Amino acid sequence: MTDAQAPRPDFSPSRPMRKRGVERYNILLDATERLLADSSDEDISLAQIADAAEVPLASVYHFFPNRNAAFVALALRFNEEIYQTSITPLTDPEPQTWQELLHMIHARAAAFQNGRPAALRLFLGAGVSVAVRNADLSGNARIARSRERFFEAYFHIPFIPDFVERLEVAGASMDGIWALSYGRHGHVTEHYRQEATAGAIDYLRRFLPEFLPRKPLTQKALERIFIPIEHMAANPFAR
Repeated sequence: MTDAQAPRPDFSPSRPMRKRGVERYNILLDATERLLADSSDEDISLAQIADAAEVPLASVYHFFPNRNAAFVALALRFNEEIYQTSITPLTDPEPQTWQELLHMIHARAAAFQNGRPAALRLFLGAGVSVAVRNADLSGNARIARSRERFFEAYFHIPFIPDFVERLEVAGASMDGIWALSYGRHGHVTEHYRQEATAGAIDYLRRFLPEFLPRKPLTQKALERIFIPIEHMAANPFAR
């Protein structure tokens, strides 16, 4: 993540942070992630974050007034990493059907979260806070908008009213099944990953034809998939 992409301590993109502050900020988030990988959020204090980061407690308070602020900041950073993972082109092999596209994207997302235990706990754990949930929903909205462009890059797709919202609903249903898997097994199993994708496909069949013709993949279409986070803030309803 670049300095410009790093979430701000007060979650305001209008307040710039110096390079040293960004470095300290990310050290604290790294420490928070390590702690969350091994402990539930209610067992973590700002003092523990300071100890894990090997910085004075006052430095933690400079960025985070409470532990939930640190969890929200970590969720925002995970959102950016998940987003970057989700928009990576599928080229080897390319998906030949929209159902295959979803399976490939979801498998990649599950692999990311399974490799980051703190992300699993933050987004799928039973004690998810309202603030973290809101951060997750914001990230999902951005992913859904880019996913629409993913479909448009690979397939000739008819006009579908509110398609981005349909993709958000499909993603939310997938998250629910992943949360069930996490609650039972501590990770997203391949069985539940496939069940979640099957559920998303069945839902989207209400709006999509079973077969969408492929189109030649172009660099211009791939570049259009990425949506800057600032664009989301400025144009929350734009395509």
